[in-house]
Amino acid sequence: MFAALRVRNFRLYASANLVSLTGTWMQRIGQDWLVLQLSGGSGVALGITTALQFAPTLLFSFYGGVLADRYDKRRVLTMTQSVMGVLALGLGLLVVTDAIALWHVYLLAAALGVASSLDMPVRQSFVSEMVGPDRLANAVSLNSTVFNGARLVGPALAGTLIGVSGGDTGPAFLVNAASFAVTITALLAMRGSELHRSRPVARSRGQLREALGYTRRHPDLVLAMALAFVAGTFGFNTQITIALMAREEYGLGATAFGFLSTCYAVGSLSGALLSTRRSTRPLQRFLVVSAGAFGVLLVVAGLMPNEASFAVALVPTGAAALVFSVACNSFVQLGVAPEMRGRVLALYFTCFMGGTPLGAPVIGWVSEHLGARWGFIAGGLACATAAVVAAALLARGRRVRLELHVRPPRAQLHVAARPPVPAAAAALVDAADGEVPGEQVARDPDPHADPGRSAHRLR
Repeated sequence: MFAALRVRNFRLYASANLVSLTGTWMQRIGQDWLVLQLSGGSGVALGITTALQFAPTLLFSFYGGVLADRYDKRRVLTMTQSVMGVLALGLGLLVVTDAIALWHVYLLAAALGVASSLDMPVRQSFVSEMVGPDRLANAVSLNSTVFNGARLVGPALAGTLIGVSGGDTGPAFLVNAASFAVTITALLAMRGSELHRSRPVARSRGQLREALGYTRRHPDLVLAMALAFVAGTFGFNTQITIALMAREEYGLGATAFGFLSTCYAVGSLSGALLSTRRSTRPLQRFLVVSAGAFGVLLVVAGLMPNEASFAVALVPTGAAALVFSVACNSFVQLGVAPEMRGRVLALYFTCFMGGTPLGAPVIGWVSEHLGARWGFIAGGLACATAAVVAAALLARGRRVRLELHVRPPRAQLHVAARPPVPAAAAALVDAADGEVPGEQVARDPDPHADPGRSAHRLR
């Protein structure tokens, strides 16, 4: 379960990340509560803030992926973490000096989104450099465990701190600003000689287009990114929906809001810990089932009649969310060539988080006009529907593939170690995820390989 922690560099990174992400979650809770204070409880204003924070993902994540493939990842992370620390400090100073206005929050949320969109693909691809390919799946799961361990502690600390401060959110932002120094110190303390550096990609034209073409040639990656887009756009908006349920549906304060967010984080941490046992790439059908389970549990949480039952329902909902998220992340990272990892991960996170600027205002509007419950219910229905559509497409592809393989030529059956596979049949094999008994599908990691000749082989 903790194999990746045997690597010194990853231990440093994970420990510092726990501190820094705790501060990040404190800022998220504080920011949401601050917006509700400044806007008079507007769900639309909360959705706009979230949209501004995630909108830069659509514009800058690809460039973060290019930076990850082209430059030293540790140096890039030091710069992005420094910028985010300065932005948190600025927001905290505005609040404690009572100079804050709603437009300040909008502006700083957008600036934080730019820095985060550049930081995320670099940070995710840096995990493989710290631990190498053999421990990558475990490290991805542990990274999510750290993220959700911070999510467990951060909201509770933020709610308590805001409550003790009489509703003042400034201290939460100042704590977050200080936490970035821990991550920067850990990055500088790592041993460069122990990193598994990938070969830097030279500057050239069309590198973003190359990542798009690579992804398009692999239908399994397309499916994962489509599911991530729907879940990220409509399902992963709990920072909005929990806040509105706490304030509008149940009439709770900041401390209770922090407790509800902690309940969701308990489930998320449980899901992340369960995922650490996985050491291989997940199957496509696992992604589909986990996305469907997450959607159903969102609907169930939205139907809970009181705050106690709602808190209980948030635990399995958070677990399902993280099981899907970790599986999707591992599926993409373990399915791409090392020299393409940064750019393909940037595309993945563009799908996963780039839809938030569209979904967050929609969910906020639905919650404000139809009731806070419908924020959960609408998001859950969208995720469940996407899972049903994906399952139908996989089943259809599997039936076509079986038809191709169970009706051989009338004369005889040929058996060979590596028979050539036509391009069309190879695409069908890849789409079906190699799930017919007795067969295995393996992908050539070379992104320039001919898909009809060497990118797939059948044993």
